[in-house]
Amino acid sequence: MPSNSTQRRSGSGKRPERASTGKSTPAEKVASTPTEPTAEAADPDTPGTETPSAEKSGATKAAEKSTGAKTTAKTTAAKAGATKPGAAKPGKSTPGRAGSGGGKGPTGRGPGKGPAGKGGGRGRQPVKVVKAGLPWGNIALGGIVAIVALSIIGYGVWYSWDASKPFGERRSQQIDGVQNYRAKDVKWLTQNHVGGKVKYETAPPVGGNHNGAWENCNGDVYAKQIPNEHAVHSLEHGAVWVTYNPDLPQAQIDQLAKKVKGKDYMLMSPYPGLDKPISLQAWGFQLKVDSASDKRIDEFITQFRLNATVESGASCSNGVTVTGDTPQEAGATDGMNPGS
Repeated sequence: MPSNSTQRRSGSGKRPERASTGKSTPAEKVASTPTEPTAEAADPDTPGTETPSAEKSGATKAAEKSTGAKTTAKTTAAKAGATKPGAAKPGKSTPGRAGSGGGKGPTGRGPGKGPAGKGGGRGRQPVKVVKAGLPWGNIALGGIVAIVALSIIGYGVWYSWDASKPFGERRSQQIDGVQNYRAKDVKWLTQNHVGGKVKYETAPPVGGNHNGAWENCNGDVYAKQIPNEHAVHSLEHGAVWVTYNPDLPQAQIDQLAKKVKGKDYMLMSPYPGLDKPISLQAWGFQLKVDSASDKRIDEFITQFRLNATVESGASCSNGVTVTGDTPQEAGATDGMNPGS
């Protein structure tokens, strides 16, 4: 009976090799297990045969390749599972690509987790610090308030200083053309009551000794000349006496009358021989102008009416209304007290 070795030689002399697929088959497993030596092992000199040790070595290599393929497959599966959403443990992050919170994981699939450690593929955005500029609006407003406050304080200081000056020398009373006889310290601005006619230093007079009766000065407009001695007494009480040259046009006379009528501590009358068309008097002050439209007339009235009194509280009512150039005698003053 032919032996096994004879049957094997009847072929090509070589065992056909199975193509390796990376997986081991049951036959290869059987081949990898140790087997008992056969009769072929005892015939090493037979041509075209393989020794048992050679067969064992081939089977071992096939088994190792199969095992390596399985290991590679498991490793790949493990890496793929680690990149699936939810596969990472809570609180840990899988590093994505450098500098990107929404990059891919190691397998290149799915949204990875960035360095910020938050899900959703987006890292924490950097906080932008906005440098606040200077509040120029508030600074400007504060500057304006400070300027206004300093102006008010400065004006108050200046006004107090100005008010401390003698009457007539204050800034508001510096009207162009005004003669300030008080500042000249004249000796004739006396306040004595006398009878008869008085010779005055100025025409019209601005003060001095006078009659005991004053001329009514409650906005009275006299069409004729009035005695100087009565008018000066009215100046002592604080009245402003408006006089004009009889040749002044009627329109200007009417214009002047509007400034006087109905105003306390004001009186008006013509003054024959006046060297200027119009002249205004207060106690110690005088202003002469050429026209009734001169704005200095109103300025004079504003500054000196009642303010220029040297007998504070004295009235302009209950005086006399005498006209002409002769003063009324003291006995005919209807009870007027001397020194009033």
